[in-house]
Amino acid sequence: MFPGPMRSRNRIWPIVAATAMALSACAKSVPAVKYESQAEQEYVAGITALDNRDFPDAQKILERVRTKYPYSKFGALAELRLADLRYEQGKFIEAADGYQAFVKIHPSSPQVDYAAYRSAMSRWADAPTEFFLFPPVYERDVAQITKAADGMASFVEKFPNSRYAPDAREKLGKARGILAERDWYAFEFYKKREKWQGAAFRLEKIMKDFPESSREPEALWQLADMYVKLSERFKAQKTLQTLIVKYPTSAQRGNAEKLLADLRIQPEHPELWKTPW
Repeated sequence: MFPGPMRSRNRIWPIVAATAMALSACAKSVPAVKYESQAEQEYVAGITALDNRDFPDAQKILERVRTKYPYSKFGALAELRLADLRYEQGKFIEAADGYQAFVKIHPSSPQVDYAAYRSAMSRWADAPTEFFLFPPVYERDVAQITKAADGMASFVEKFPNSRYAPDAREKLGKARGILAERDWYAFEFYKKREKWQGAAFRLEKIMKDFPESSREPEALWQLADMYVKLSERFKAQKTLQTLIVKYPTSAQRGNAEKLLADLRIQPEHPELWKTPW
């Protein structure tokens, strides 16, 4: 009966609906922008307090950001900064746990390599100040150094191109060198008593458990000596070749080349071998 107005109304309703949806979306985006802006402002206040070493105020602010803005990137960053705070307070175990939690919860964060690195560094820092001086390594509790080495090794494997990787590799070499000392002490114990098999086992353990430690070049040289004494000619030759190739600047390279040449021409009977030491 009213064909004209009805057709017009049918065309208008979709436009009205689309406009209403657009206005609704705009209304929702305003609180979202405000939410993120407020999170950022409070986060900046927290890290400012942290930079000023006002730890009580920093902790209060960052905890509030973490709980109040869980869906903001600043809520996640607040978790990381709280771990930094504990590190600065010397609470290294708590810091390590905080960093590790961040790695697990936020694996895609741009800060994940920093968190993984700092987790291992917290274990490293937890070692007593006099750790590298005394007592002898075989009398020490090396649990934290073991955890630090494991953390550094894991970090280097997962983030080989991180800007923190060079320092992590350096710390890893030092940690493994410390841990290797316990087996080195055992090696010397067996060697003095001419227990060649026991001595060789300890050196093999150093090579397996602590690769590229500061002890490795000398361990290779001594291991070749143990193999000679155990009539393991092939193992001795292989070990000497590894020493020469892997550590060309080693102080033992000249001796290694000479012994390797001697092993190739000496008779099979070990009692006729002559070694340069």
